[in-house]
Parts: sequence; structure tokens; C-alpha cells
Amino acid sequence: MIPASVGFQCPECVHRGSKETRSGRTPYGGSQSGNPGLTSMVLIGLNALVFLLIRATGGHDSEWVARLALTPLGRCLAPDQPGSYYPGLDSEHACETANRSGQATEWAGGVAGGDAWQLVTSMFSHVDILHIAFNLLALWFLGPELERLVGRTRFLAVYLVSGLAGSAAVYWLSDTGSQTLGASGAIFGLMGALLVVGLKAGGNVSQLLVWIGLNVFITISGSNISWQGHLGGFLGGAVLAAVLAYAPKNRRPLWQALGVGLVLVAVLGIIATRTAVLV
Repeated sequence: MIPASVGFQCPECVHRGSKETRSGRTPYGGSQSGNPGLTSMVLIGLNALVFLLIRATGGHDSEWVARLALTPLGRCLAPDQPGSYYPGLDSEHACETANRSGQATEWAGGVAGGDAWQLVTSMFSHVDILHIAFNLLALWFLGPELERLVGRTRFLAVYLVSGLAGSAAVYWLSDTGSQTLGASGAIFGLMGALLVVGLKAGGNVSQLLVWIGLNVFITISGSNISWQGHLGGFLGGAVLAAVLAYAPKNRRPLWQALGVGLVLVAVLGIIATRTAVLV
């Protein structure tokens, strides 16, 4: 990998892949993007809009955090103390009972209680400026290169499904009352995908490995960082990239679609199983 103005470039990945594909197609079967950075810019814009909404309505105390962040089971909020909740009241029934007894409480639902959209909305939500800045900078660096290699549709599939895989890992491995948000799962998915594609092409991935190593170090050494989302996203991105890169050349689009579909079904199955355990 060598640094570029909008990301990392892997000349070996493109050069070797170009020998195996017809003009107008990427090395792994997708249509070549006229502007490989456009999809990443749209994703950056969506994240920025949600961030501005949250900041404009109270930041950490915003009601949108409770609506959009991933909470596995839900939490009993203290409306008279914005941002606070009662960890001992871990069910909607207990929260409502406390409210009827005169305690100021308000239940914020979680994924297991029916707010399944949080698995996706949490991927586009941030509260802290440094958090969103780091994630969107990483997306700007990594996204265009992956789109250049696999095409826009496949890039979006990797980004969204690996982000969902990160949410599934949070759903399983985090405390049931915790709140998790951020695009980090999808970003780690891009790292895992680029690593697999680079290794498949025999390219020099040393710079990417340094980037991944730095992020792993930050993950394990920092506080309030969702290692669960990072791990799930990275594994999801790596598996999806393997599906795209190693699909048989004969009827490659069909094999890729089936493979991505199976990964998505597996992730949804993991989510459904966790919901059955919690309910």
C-alpha cells in the first residue's frame, strides 16, 4: 500500500486483478466507479447530519441518543437527571412499577424489546467530536480504495453488512443496559476487507497492518471503546471480502451474491438468537 490523497492505493491489487477482468469492471467483478470516493462522501454526510442532530438537541443528554444508540435490552432513564439511568431497574415492568410508586422514571427500549432499528441507526450516530472525526477520517482514507477494487454495490454491501456484524457482536457481548453508537464496526470492516483483498492479490499490506495495529492498540487500551463492535466488524469485513475475492470466476456475480446473502442471513440469525435469549 502507498499513501494517496484520498486513501491507500494498492497497485498490485489493481494491476493483477486487471489481467483477469474485462474493461469497465473492477478486479473483483463490480462496475468501475466514475468517482470511487462518492459513496464514502455520502456516508460521511449521513454521519455528519446525525451528529449535528444529536449535538443540537443536547449531546449526551439528547433524546435521540436513547432512540438511535444500540441498547440490547433497554434502560430505565431518570428524566429529571438527563443522561442518567437506574441500573437496578433492568426491565420495562420494573421501571414502570417504580414510576407508579412516585419515582421519576422513563423506559428507553432496546433491540430485544422491538427497537431493532438501533442495530443500524447506531452505525450512523456519534456524540463526541473526536469519535466522529476519527471514524470519518478513516472512512475517507479506506473507503475509496475498497470501492475502486470491488465497485460501488459491493463496497456498500461490505460496509453495511460488516457494520451490522459489529452491532450483532455488541448485542451479544455487551452489558444488556449499555448504550453503544458509532461507525467503528463498519470502519473495522473496511480494514478487514482491504487486508483480505490485499493478501489475495499479493500486494504490500504493511502500511495497512500498521493502521490496523494502531487501532487495535487504541481499542484495548482506551476506556469506553466498544471492542465488541470492532471485533465483529473486522471479522465481518474479512469474511465478506473473502467471498468477493475468492468467488469462482465462472458466474462470479451469482456466487458473490449468494455468499454475501449467506453472511447476512448468518448475522441476522445471531441477532435473532440473542433476542430469544433476552426476551
